[in-house]
Amino acid sequence: MSAMQKLKAELRSLAVAMAYFAVWIGGLLLLKTLVLAEYHIEFRQWSAILVGALVLGKVVLILEHVPLGKWVERQPAWVDVALRTVLYSAGVFVVLVLERGFEGRHEYGGFGPAVRAVFQGADAPHIWANTIVLSGALLGYNALSVVRAHLGAGGLLNMFLTPLPASTPEGPSARSGGAK
Repeated sequence: MSAMQKLKAELRSLAVAMAYFAVWIGGLLLLKTLVLAEYHIEFRQWSAILVGALVLGKVVLILEHVPLGKWVERQPAWVDVALRTVLYSAGVFVVLVLERGFEGRHEYGGFGPAVRAVFQGADAPHIWANTIVLSGALLGYNALSVVRAHLGAGGLLNMFLTPLPASTPEGPSARSGGAK
């Protein structure tokens, strides 16, 4: 595979991951907008979709290549999915807390006091909500990665672009691999 083909494949992977996370982050921001609108508060952080999706997509693509150890490799695929989801979610939480601490360091007289203020102020529910929603996104992404690995290159896309196998009242047809 040439360097240009590798670059194209990497950019395609990034675009797919970005689109996936953009949908999740967009849904989160839409929910925040709708809840805040009830209290007549405008929410205008829509650019966060692109930035968040780009960062999260790239980090996840890099971390997919980090092995979790021989023990995890011998376990069923759900163990890898669960472990990666927990680790990535913890990373999301830490990054969100550090980001809020960095943003509030001048207001609270330093980074440490700003991080402590995150858990004592109105930011804590936002951080927990963001972490919970993004954990759901990460769980879905990690599960789809396992499915993609089992189906091979293009298998997942082909599965969704192919009509469902016909079924009968007795059960699945021979076309779907079921017994009659």
